[in-house]
Amino acid sequence: MTYDRDLIGYGANPPNPQWPGGARIAINFVMNYEEGSEPSIQDGEGYTELGLTEANGLPTGVKGRDLAGEGMFAYGSRVGFWRLMRLFQERGLPMTVFGCALAIERNPEAAAAIRASGFDVCCHGWRWIKHYDLTEAEEREHIRKAILSLEATVGERPLGWYCRYGPSVNTRRLVVEEGGFLYDSDAYDDELPYWKVVDGKPHLVVPYSLVNNDGKFGSGFFATSNDYFDWHKDAFDMLYAEGATQPKMMSVGLHMRLIGHPARAAGLARFLDYVQKHEGVWVTGRLDIAKHWAKTHPFQPA
Repeated sequence: MTYDRDLIGYGANPPNPQWPGGARIAINFVMNYEEGSEPSIQDGEGYTELGLTEANGLPTGVKGRDLAGEGMFAYGSRVGFWRLMRLFQERGLPMTVFGCALAIERNPEAAAAIRASGFDVCCHGWRWIKHYDLTEAEEREHIRKAILSLEATVGERPLGWYCRYGPSVNTRRLVVEEGGFLYDSDAYDDELPYWKVVDGKPHLVVPYSLVNNDGKFGSGFFATSNDYFDWHKDAFDMLYAEGATQPKMMSVGLHMRLIGHPARAAGLARFLDYVQKHEGVWVTGRLDIAKHWAKTHPFQPA
């Protein structure tokens, strides 16, 4: 097998992203809308998904449908979604929605709110499942179904792509093959966008993060809203200081069934207010970052 991993990237001298207004940092908040598309008895998986819930890792012993687990997911779409929408809209801040198409399809009221908000939607797959378990044909069909669904629910086709945790070895090639995506975020290896050549075509990657992510509540790494605030404040402060000479981007991942709970949302609210106290910060959508990079740093053939 050819060793095709890039362990070097931009190295010691990354390009100046030239963020709008000379910003020292670009920060993108991502709300993962997954609830209603996760593995379930009803959708044929034979078990109830408990990932990123209070029950994650607990020996529940439930056979068949886990109604408690289902409820923890439903909290995200019934309550957490609306709390996150309020936190951002009250502050006039943009946000990106990583939308699982079937999940949004199953909540028309949330779909309408996303459509009216102007928040950009990045396709999070047809369902919140592991793409590396799909065959190439199945994955191609999931991508097709997701695009058609999001066009119907939020009013336009998605221009970005990100699947659950990690892609398959086929995912990026299939995304490029489809031809309608500007970027994907199936990467965790940088703090700036970069170009790849896939099947002879230039393709933009806008890396995501599981580090600045409320998933640390689901794993037990975060316990309180102060844990969340302190962690994200430290990351922001470091990037903001470095941004005087080497501006970067910061991705912040949110899950409605985790950070949407009051005691956790309090930490997010404090962090949003902290960010807004700083000048030279570009709080923006993921699509805007991709468009800016494509315009300011267009693909250069090797």
